[in-house]
Amino acid sequence: MPSMWLTDAQSWPWVIPTMHFTQTHTQQILFVLGLALIIGLPKTVLFFTRRPKLKGTAAFTGGVVLILLRWPLIGFLVELYGIFILFGDFFATMGSFAGNIPVIGPYLQKALNRASQASGGRRNAELPV
Repeated sequence: MPSMWLTDAQSWPWVIPTMHFTQTHTQQILFVLGLALIIGLPKTVLFFTRRPKLKGTAAFTGGVVLILLRWPLIGFLVELYGIFILFGDFFATMGSFAGNIPVIGPYLQKALNRASQASGGRRNAELPV
């Protein structure tokens, strides 16, 4: 006789997409608001509308739109590309701070420095702050 209750393995495929969809909406709003609160609204607008950053801004906005249209995986990947273009200059700075973490610091530093070089290698050339 079949059971009416779902096992853990059966319930995860139903729970994860629902949580993912609602969480991504909240994350989008909090990310942009947090950035505006940290560096100020005029600098945020200036950062996202700079000519070299327009490609990343378009990708980030397109990813948000795709998520809102219920294409979360593709939207997330497009948005991740936009964030990489927008904040790629900052990876070298994060790598220098991450190098001070006791055990995994040197590995994080190497990975973040490689990511910085892959994004153009400009070291903090156009950071908003």
